[in-house]
Amino acid sequence: MTLTLDAPRIVKTAPLVQIRGVNKSYGSVVALRDVAATVYPGEVLGIVGESGSGKSTLLRMMNLEETPDAGSYTLDLPDLDGNLFDLDRFARRMLCATRIGIVYQNPHLGLLMRHSSSGNVAERLLVAGERRFAVLREKAREALAASEFPLERLDAPPIELSGGMQQRVQLAKAIALEPALLLLDEPTTGLDVSVQALVLDTLKRLQRDRHITMVIVSHDLGVIRTLADRVMVMRRGEVVEVGLADQIFQDPQHPYTQQLVHAKL
Repeated sequence: MTLTLDAPRIVKTAPLVQIRGVNKSYGSVVALRDVAATVYPGEVLGIVGESGSGKSTLLRMMNLEETPDAGSYTLDLPDLDGNLFDLDRFARRMLCATRIGIVYQNPHLGLLMRHSSSGNVAERLLVAGERRFAVLREKAREALAASEFPLERLDAPPIELSGGMQQRVQLAKAIALEPALLLLDEPTTGLDVSVQALVLDTLKRLQRDRHITMVIVSHDLGVIRTLADRVMVMRRGEVVEVGLADQIFQDPQHPYTQQLVHAKL
């Protein structure tokens, strides 16, 4: 438990996300080794590391797409209790549909590319139980507007959109039900620099206005520096350093973190 000063009173803040002792191997390949992570409400945690470091595997674990060989994962929400890795397939699907949003690096993993953009967002609402067409349409419109998607393209399928617009549809789908946790896996990779800047501005505004708790994985330290409050550095499936973003980028302690940061300067 930590104490956060919120004048004129002191507020106790418990972690929203706690991951402990997570291990995962694929045959003889160790993907994660005794990984622990904590994320506080409204915080943005950035996860960095070279390819094969385990960062995307960890994000998939947090989206309950995979089950570790060992470890626990909890969300501090009123109606949730116990290790989320113990949930069955249906319970996982409902939890991810209603409380956890994700934006994939590859939009094809998160979108139905030939369905309308609004239909993609509505699909998430349908899974959560909404059946009224007018409500589905309006909520999809609101989510797309919040992601700064051009509403004149509401009915355009993602396959006809640019990469940046596809990411905005994914983002709208992810936030449609105001999730407790938003996961982002390399959300700007492959986008032009100007488009990357627009996507990052949208994410910063959403975090500021809605206080969404985010975990973002990226190999681009500029993206992490722009968005993250704290940074977790991974190498070969292990966490080698965790700290405030300013500390990590200005005074890294672990030799690997130093190498990573200095290589990007």
